[in-house]
Amino acid sequence: MHKSVSDSSVNHVSLQQKTVETEFKITSDGSLTLYVPEIDETYHSTHGAIQESAFIFIDKAFRLCTKNEIKILEIGFGTGLNSLLTAAEAEKSEQKVTYISLEKFPVAHEKAQQLNYYQQVKWNHATEVFQSIHRSPWEKEVEITSHFRLKKVQCDFTTYLPDSMFDLVYFDAFSPEKQPEMWTEQQFQKIYNACNSGAILTTYCAKGKVRRALQTVGFEVERLAGPPGKREILRAVKN
Repeated sequence: MHKSVSDSSVNHVSLQQKTVETEFKITSDGSLTLYVPEIDETYHSTHGAIQESAFIFIDKAFRLCTKNEIKILEIGFGTGLNSLLTAAEAEKSEQKVTYISLEKFPVAHEKAQQLNYYQQVKWNHATEVFQSIHRSPWEKEVEITSHFRLKKVQCDFTTYLPDSMFDLVYFDAFSPEKQPEMWTEQQFQKIYNACNSGAILTTYCAKGKVRRALQTVGFEVERLAGPPGKREILRAVKN
């Protein structure tokens, strides 16, 4: 049910392909998401894109981190919604955030600008920040606001080698049914090794095999009640 398309999930799309064909879908909270016909999956919950992202990644992860400076790894930049919500929250909490976001097939800039998140997110700077997030160059760390620095990395997560230690991980790849290679013990071990003590990983997927894989590599994992339309989500902590 989510993003960051890789080869196996789209019938071996060419590595040279820069975008994947998508369609707009309106979700129950009025915010838009993108639908990928080729794999029959949306980037966000159809029950509400903004409310889902805010619940899983802001309420259940970001707001639990009390550090003055936070480093975040996002698996699946997608529409940029998670980064917009995090930038807004960072300004509110006055925490300094460095945000590394991975995406193999970026959404076309023209399509991203048609998404209505900056109209839905109640923040005076939402429009300019959302535009800056999408206009910022790939592979370069950029100051988006005084509290939010962003580096977008175009890559396949399965071959990505972290060169930093992280405090939060937003795991927002497409579902294990569509991207099984993303949800393996090997990939979670890589994340665990790149997490600081006390780091939090959240994901919308609460499947037993995902929970067990996270536990096997060393995370303490709990099931939490999910946002509207989602019975449960997972939160994992490195202790």
